[in-house]
Amino acid sequence: MSSTPAARPAGPPAPTPPHGRRMAAVVVLVPVLVALALWAFAWPAARTAPRDLPLGVAGPAAAAEQVEQRLTRHEGAFEIHRYADEAAARDAVEDRTVYGAVVVTEQGPKLLTASAASPAVAQLLQQAVTGQASATGAEVRTVDVVAAPSTDPRGAALNASVLPLTLAGIATGAVVTLLGLRGVRAVAAVAGATALTGVVAAAVAHSWLEVATGDWWAVAGVFWLSALAVAAAVAGLGALLGQRGLGLGALVVMLLGNPFSGAASAPEMLPEPVGAIGQWLPPGAGVSLLRSVSFFDGAAAAGPALTLTWWAVLGLGAVLAGGALRERARGRSAAGDRAPALVG
Repeated sequence: MSSTPAARPAGPPAPTPPHGRRMAAVVVLVPVLVALALWAFAWPAARTAPRDLPLGVAGPAAAAEQVEQRLTRHEGAFEIHRYADEAAARDAVEDRTVYGAVVVTEQGPKLLTASAASPAVAQLLQQAVTGQASATGAEVRTVDVVAAPSTDPRGAALNASVLPLTLAGIATGAVVTLLGLRGVRAVAAVAGATALTGVVAAAVAHSWLEVATGDWWAVAGVFWLSALAVAAAVAGLGALLGQRGLGLGALVVMLLGNPFSGAASAPEMLPEPVGAIGQWLPPGAGVSLLRSVSFFDGAAAAGPALTLTWWAVLGLGAVLAGGALRERARGRSAAGDRAPALVG
């Protein structure tokens, strides 16, 4: 006669193995990152349009008023600046106060552009002004006041330099952190590596491709400061938060800074507040500074230079602070291990 074994009481469910949790995290995290990347890169590109784009109007008051009224029909597209004559409007274009200017003359309207500031904006202004003038039968003469270099008339090569510099900065900050460099050594490594990056980038963009003009050392300094700002931010977050900080810094700079930079068009062509946010991040400030130094003799360079400097200073300060905190924690741990045990 066989006996049936007693059933065991049901216990708590077996815990999920670590590899199961990791697999679930990957399955959920990858689509989230893909959706975030598509939003960051595709959404601004799909919504590109002028938004308060600075544009000058010059000439006799009555005629200039008519031109301004026609331009303001596109609500929110242009931010009109009035100038007394063509010379003042040309100075404003060269100072990067406006992207272009419509000058009313006896021979007809004249459009001043600056393709070096943005070939896409120069083309947009030409289409908009020519289309409005054609309705009245007038012919528009276009003068490119600050032209893009003939080696890069569309600005594609200059815009393409944003991503390599961003990647170089992220890699520098990550390597310095993962190698365990702390404090002054980490700061020296970040500064030295990004300085070499700036020299190499200037050799390629200025000397070889000739897409960045202006003073060679000034261009190299812009490349260095741009890479330094990214590397310092990533290394600083890594020093304070560890590997999570590295991931956070890389995500912010790559997924927000790169597509929000406005390098392919202009900050005023991106949806609000994307354009403004991009100029507060290193890639956007870097490309704006590079255009100012390369083509406009440093005009309007103070803002982006200050932005990059603050990122570099705060990032390197975080590197030093993180190293000091780790040394203090290590000293406390060592002091605890050496404490004598009480007897009795």
